[in-house]
Amino acid sequence: MTGVSKVPVVYPCTSARSEFLGMDGTRINHKRFEGRKRSSMEPVYVLSTVRFSDEQLDRLRAVSPRLRLIQHTIRKPNELPPDSWSEVEVLCSWKLLPAPAQAPRLRWVQLISAGADHAIGHPTVSSGVALTTTSGIHAINIGEYVLALMLAWAHRLPALLDHQRRAEWPNERHKIFTPQELRGQTMGVVGYGSIGREVGRLARALGMRVLALQRGDDRVDHGYIISGVGDPEGRIPERFYRLDELCKMLPECDYVVLAVPLTSATRNLIGVQALWAMKPMAFLVNIARGGIVDESALIQALQEGWIGGAGLDVFAQEPLPANSPLWRMPNVVLTPHIAGFTANYYERTADLFAENLHRYLTDRPLLNQVDCARGY
Repeated sequence: MTGVSKVPVVYPCTSARSEFLGMDGTRINHKRFEGRKRSSMEPVYVLSTVRFSDEQLDRLRAVSPRLRLIQHTIRKPNELPPDSWSEVEVLCSWKLLPAPAQAPRLRWVQLISAGADHAIGHPTVSSGVALTTTSGIHAINIGEYVLALMLAWAHRLPALLDHQRRAEWPNERHKIFTPQELRGQTMGVVGYGSIGREVGRLARALGMRVLALQRGDDRVDHGYIISGVGDPEGRIPERFYRLDELCKMLPECDYVVLAVPLTSATRNLIGVQALWAMKPMAFLVNIARGGIVDESALIQALQEGWIGGAGLDVFAQEPLPANSPLWRMPNVVLTPHIAGFTANYYERTADLFAENLHRYLTDRPLLNQVDCARGY
């Protein structure tokens, strides 16, 4: 195959996409992409700064003979020789991003995180580089994590473990340990993306009623989907709410799961007003970002009994300071930002990255592309 190929259909991460590339893939002049038409057999240089296995690297290289994939597990851009950056067109990274001048040919960054708040606003991203996330690969393990916290709370596991540590067999154990079954309870999912959809699927399997809050009216999941996971068509929730209807949904919920991205619109979304709107025995789970919750308001709500309890994996400051009251609250379950961890993380990342590399080389839209104006 010879000739000149189109520039791959990537929409630079900017609040004004039309300045760079039309939504139909039509190329629009911009200094970062001028003169970039090339032979359809020209090599594409890909740099991974994450630790893929040899088998995973081979699978990525097998996408196309055009790919020149190298891996350097570095933590800072200057740990790589300047000439190594000069040809990089695609970067796979956790948080490492070069300055625009370091990587003049860079066109696309594949993050290996579901969130992109740490990358939005970086000079390289602002210069017009496309940004994609691994949203979708975390749905299974985070869905199970959320379910674990809910079951632990409903079945009084923290109190059971406390009595075990003290070697106590309470006389009135039926009063202390009688669980609240999840069946028939209502879950409210704030942010019905890939994680929220899997949480909703698992909740419905247990006989729970599911409500969901999301931005916009499109119920379909257009991101990366693992077969059999989630709710691709958005059919599980009994009702959908808009962001400005949060306090209408919360009084209905026995469990509230936060799975919304951190943006200017969602920062401190769960504050005094939202906490007051929740049921007195409601259980709040946050697997999103610490900034979604007004932490001082949450501490007050937990101390004064506005809500029943909370399961928290993310915090306003990480690591959570040792003097935070959250550490010592009996109605709080804490984990150190590990809900996204799974032994299958890099395997699923490689699957998604391979699919996106194929899309990039065949001029198709990338999965999980970030709209920087919206923040996700």
